[in-house]
Amino acid sequence: MRTALEPIELPDWAWERAEVRQALRKRDMGAVFRYVQQYAGASQARIATTAGMTQARVNEIINGRREVSKLDVYERIADGLHMPDDARHLLGLAAGREKRSGGAAFDLATFPEVVRVYATQNSAAQEIQQQAREAQELDVLAVRGLGLIGLNDSLLRACLPRDQGGKGLRVRVALLDPDSPALTRRAAEIGESAESLAGGVRLAESRLRELADTCDIAVWRYRMLPTWRIIRTDSTLFVGAFDAGWEGHESATYKVMETPHGPLFRGFRRMFEAVIDSARRTV
Repeated sequence: MRTALEPIELPDWAWERAEVRQALRKRDMGAVFRYVQQYAGASQARIATTAGMTQARVNEIINGRREVSKLDVYERIADGLHMPDDARHLLGLAAGREKRSGGAAFDLATFPEVVRVYATQNSAAQEIQQQAREAQELDVLAVRGLGLIGLNDSLLRACLPRDQGGKGLRVRVALLDPDSPALTRRAAEIGESAESLAGGVRLAESRLRELADTCDIAVWRYRMLPTWRIIRTDSTLFVGAFDAGWEGHESATYKVMETPHGPLFRGFRRMFEAVIDSARRTV
């Protein structure tokens, strides 16, 4: 019989880590329990009590001698670990009965893909860089891209391989066409000359071409008025918006993670593919 012991509480950021989400997606509860030990400092006995099983069973699961296969056991584990709804969805479970409280101003049961909201891109910089360093794929949708990836001190530049011995990384960057009417309109929106904005795009493109020897990189020029600023690192998106009067890095930044049932990640990724399909590749 289960006790009334309080659920184990992991930090919110722990549930957002790529390796934890991958373990949930694979239903690898041994790995999940090991991350619970690592990030919450919970013992096997504590995990066993909150999940309604014996310590010996937890030990077997952690060491790969037994697997979890019953839905009711997954439910007990999710309840005992106080999993947020997006983590429950990765396990194939319905949203929890209790809503987690915290800094988010929305219901995670309704929007399980949006796991964090940052006031600006700068507030998310450390998280973005950590994700980029571990990624196999990096997509960027920007206007000129200098602050993101075009300069040596830009947000993502230091996260890219610097020599041919670096890890394999596929990088795709879409920049606003410097010769398009959309660029002229965008320059007027932010109070900058079209010549200056176009020069920034061309400089970023030139600097990105320098990376061709160290990673698999491709650059496109698109011609539509920019709306979304997107950074995708594998199964995580960081999304901001362009509007008249502010630039993308000044926008609130939404961290969106791929889930089995959510449309946002797939919708933004589909949009990026559509942008480059209709764009002209220059690198």
